[in-house]
Amino acid sequence: MSSSLQPFRHAVLGKEVALVWRGHGSAILLELGELTPSNKRRRDGSLARPYGEVSLMIEWSWRIEGPRSILGGSWSSERKWPELFKRLTGGRVTDVSTFGVLPEVLVSLSNGYRVASFMTAEGQPEWALISRRNPKGTLRVSRGKLSIEPPSA
Repeated sequence: MSSSLQPFRHAVLGKEVALVWRGHGSAILLELGELTPSNKRRRDGSLARPYGEVSLMIEWSWRIEGPRSILGGSWSSERKWPELFKRLTGGRVTDVSTFGVLPEVLVSLSNGYRVASFMTAEGQPEWALISRRNPKGTLRVSRGKLSIEPPSA
């Protein structure tokens, strides 16, 4: 296991999936651990979604797996996504690992589901673990390797 992954893995093990939501396009975000209300405002003036202790962002592509099959993903009908997201909510993280020469992320949950990234276009895998506690910072892929970015000011 990569030494870059280890502190982030430790930070999310046992955390509950508190919220799953759709970002821009086909991006998904899993908010892990205790939610904190956002103080940021949307264009319409309403408050943005709360965020977890750690967020998993998968820009695209992604899939959600059950014990023996793929239940859906970024290429599935968008009408099915809310039900898929509900299935993940409440599960606790039992493992986080990377796979592939260009690291993709796989998150396993206590309720038997797994969430995996798998980039299908040119460039780098587009996922990130964003930690707001310890360690603070963002784990992502840069130049084909795991990279930790310090928290933004």
